[in-house]
Amino acid sequence: MKRDITPTAVEKVMREDDFIVSMTDTKGRITYGNRIFIEFSGYTEKELIGSQHNIIRHPDMPRAVFQLLWNKIQNKEECFAYVKNMSKDGGFYWVFTNVTPTFSPAGDITGYFSVRRKPKLSGIDTVTPLYAAMLEAEKKAGPANAIETSTKILVDVLTQKGMSYDELVLAI
Repeated sequence: MKRDITPTAVEKVMREDDFIVSMTDTKGRITYGNRIFIEFSGYTEKELIGSQHNIIRHPDMPRAVFQLLWNKIQNKEECFAYVKNMSKDGGFYWVFTNVTPTFSPAGDITGYFSVRRKPKLSGIDTVTPLYAAMLEAEKKAGPANAIETSTKILVDVLTQKGMSYDELVLAI
């Protein structure tokens, strides 16, 4: 489902006891979304099932963050991240996400399972300027070099802090 949605400044804040849960196949198509996912996304269950999970991608999110996420989960690792999502009405909501692959009895990846909860304000405050710098670098670099250029900014920050990406997002 391709969408033409204009982002707004309207934020929806997750409640402390909210958990957004979704599952996808190996291509990133949504196979399940719980009622909290439906509520925050603004889409109906029918609109979500079968759609690419990036249906909720906010344009403020750098592509390099999703490349990092995909690299980790395709390597059979879990990934934690702060993500700004966009709902169907153009509003946004921040999440702290954990994405993990699901496996067949033979150990093959069969899909991905994601649980999102209310993020810490300190985490949002940390990643917002970082993501803005990464996004600006992606725009300047152009599509062919966007992810590489943006990833370098992230790696430089992690090197300065002496942390891995997982250590950073779990610490903030």
